Amino acid sequence: MRSHPDFRPTRWAALAALVTSGLLLSACSSSSDTGSSSANARPRSGGTLTFAVSSDAGCVDPQQVASNDTIYSLRQVVDSLTDQDPRTGKIVPWLAKSWDISADTTTFTFHLRSGVTFSDGSPLTAQVVKDNFDAVPKLGALGTLAQGYLSGVDSTTAVDPLTVRVKFKEPNAQFLQATATHSLGIESSASVKRTPQEKCSKGVVGSGPFTLQSYVQNQSVTLAKRGKYAWGSSLWTKKGEAYLDKLVFKVVPEAGVRSGSLQSGQVDAISSVGKANEATLKGGEVNLLRRANPGVVFNLGLNNSRPALKDAKVRQAIQIAIDRQQIVDAVFPTGTKAATSILAHTTPDYADLGPDLAFDAAKSKSLLDAAGWKTGSDGIRSKNGTKLRLTVKWFPNSATNQPALELIQQQLKAVGADVVLKQMQVTQFASTLQSGDFDAVWGNVTRADPDILRSSFSTKLANFYHLPASPLDSPLSRQAATTDAAKRKQLVEQAQQLIVQNAHVIPVVELQTQLGVAKKVHNLDFDASSRIQLHDTWIG
Repeated sequence: MRSHPDFRPTRWAALAALVTSGLLLSACSSSSDTGSSSANARPRSGGTLTFAVSSDAGCVDPQQVASNDTIYSLRQVVDSLTDQDPRTGKIVPWLAKSWDISADTTTFTFHLRSGVTFSDGSPLTAQVVKDNFDAVPKLGALGTLAQGYLSGVDSTTAVDPLTVRVKFKEPNAQFLQATATHSLGIESSASVKRTPQEKCSKGVVGSGPFTLQSYVQNQSVTLAKRGKYAWGSSLWTKKGEAYLDKLVFKVVPEAGVRSGSLQSGQVDAISSVGKANEATLKGGEVNLLRRANPGVVFNLGLNNSRPALKDAKVRQAIQIAIDRQQIVDAVFPTGTKAATSILAHTTPDYADLGPDLAFDAAKSKSLLDAAGWKTGSDGIRSKNGTKLRLTVKWFPNSATNQPALELIQQQLKAVGADVVLKQMQVTQFASTLQSGDFDAVWGNVTRADPDILRSSFSTKLANFYHLPASPLDSPLSRQAATTDAAKRKQLVEQAQQLIVQNAHVIPVVELQTQLGVAKKVHNLDFDASSRIQLHDTWIG
């Protein structure tokens, strides 16, 4: 089928579109413009936006970064073949002006815009896109998202200078949405030729509205406006180059310091606003922007190969020993929802499995009793001389991580499980998963497509949580292949049920991105994955 160029939808989508899509928009401010008086204000060019984030992933290659704090900056450097409307979920043109998809969804042919260049002056061609996709399997541990999107690829062919064809060995209905992600953002030919390590440390050349000017690990990322930029997403309001001259992303780990810096005017926006700082930021010259992230919710990612965790009863006992609503109420921003599935409610084909995740300490204890774990004098259970101890590795890329885990620690202790919390560096996230050296890992994965379940839990892919081969693999593979929307929904629901009922990982809370933004900042918009797009942003 042919997808023709469809130009910018109106910013005020009909309510019916929101309801029927079942997608993505949640608790945002009533306007997509964050300015206090933007309705009457005229956009201005120039100026610097300073944005304080809580962490640094230690890498400045968009194809290898999964942490939101770093994606915020790097998303401005690369363009993608397509974009996704955050209000409707529709895939729309960006670098590709149109595309054809074979009836069996094995072949995707993209027709590129002419005249696009990278910031080193080299042109966007079909060969460059091919080189990008061909290099993804070589990215290594940090490239798992991109690798999952291209798994099963048979060939990528430059049909002519502006036509590229991607062919898969089996039907792959999820791929079109994948082309809208930062993970498949297109980089210059020179960047593709660098090693993954060089791209991480030195950065990449993209065709985006901003260029990487400097990177100081754990301190800052600085971007400069790309002059003569003229090929923005069809969703953007402004034609041509961005309004802002410069973007500075400063790493400020302490939530209180970020909030104070925003209030004092030292920075213009901050990430990861938690409940503790909401009251001080409300009112005055600050707006709070909220949007629920689609994808896999915050969870305890259990290592299913650990002796104690091989037993489904133990995993299930952990799952119902957690009082999710207590954690939400105590720690997370206003509007955050307790997990009711492994997928967030904003993800297409989400299924409400709330009853399976209901807090039931008494039943949890009964399951552990039945599994042979007896309570000792210290209140901790043991079996055959081994304590029921779970070391949870976590990463300081969100202010809510530690307090949430400390509550989980208390809740699991109440049923006889000893939880040890071990803080790691953000840069160690991928290597920790790849090594398998963990009992549990705290994290989430954002994607506005349910195929994130296959990327995360299929035993045929990375299988970081060491799930055994099981009936789960079938619906995960089949949902990615079917072109029947109703059938896909059924398969995705089945996959969610199998993950939750077997407690392969423990869903806890949905991620809601909450940003603090000065009222002088206008049009700082969320994209479909609840990251940000700054091309249309201006200060005045």
